[in-house]
Amino acid sequence: MPHLDPEQLSLLAMYEDWEDADGREHLSVCPECAADYAALRRTVDAVKTTPDTISLSVPGPHVWAGIHRQLGLAEAVQADPLGGPGTKPAEAPAGAAPSNVAPFSQRRKAWWQRTGTWIAAAAAVVLVAAGGIWVSTRPAQPTQLAQAQLTPLAQYSATGSAKVVEAADGSRRLDVTLDKDEARGYQEVWLIAPDLSRLVSLGIMNSDSGSFEVPAGLQLADYPIVDVSDEPVDGNPAHSTVSIVRGTLTS
Repeated sequence: MPHLDPEQLSLLAMYEDWEDADGREHLSVCPECAADYAALRRTVDAVKTTPDTISLSVPGPHVWAGIHRQLGLAEAVQADPLGGPGTKPAEAPAGAAPSNVAPFSQRRKAWWQRTGTWIAAAAAVVLVAAGGIWVSTRPAQPTQLAQAQLTPLAQYSATGSAKVVEAADGSRRLDVTLDKDEARGYQEVWLIAPDLSRLVSLGIMNSDSGSFEVPAGLQLADYPIVDVSDEPVDGNPAHSTVSIVRGTLTS
């Protein structure tokens, strides 16, 4: 099951009325995405606290001057954004008291002092950061390389499917699923060449499904046929020549 992407999760977490029926339905059936959503919701709730602007200290113009210098900003934004009209760019040393700043209560509120804007901006920043951490720490999803529909042979009636997936480290596995186990002995999974002259055993499947490592270096184009055989318990490692299902991998 594909997971929700970070942007989709962030929008669902930020806006409770966000119209995404498929996303919310996915959250109800995917515990992993639901846990990520809950974590992001806690972040949103945490920033929905109105700041006490009365008790905030007003930074002197030298603070903005230092920020402007360190970031190499344009001259158009050199003036202190918290200063009153006509405030000159400051060069005062750290700790110097500003002399040309109007009292905090008399100035027009800056954008970050406006409650609604502050909440939206804070939530967006936190969610972007959280989304980046989530993406970097969440395991990469396997990539599907090929798949096959498995159909019954001879006297059997089982059907199923197979797919080859590649992990982030480059390793590959074959996932096989059948609707029932019809083996009279035991089931063995094989990859076979198109002309049936060469075959590689991947292992024994003791139930109606299993995952098997594909040998490194094996070319799927050389062994595209997936075969599940019915093997007697006779100690012979060769294929019994009795196949339950078979199908060809396609990308």
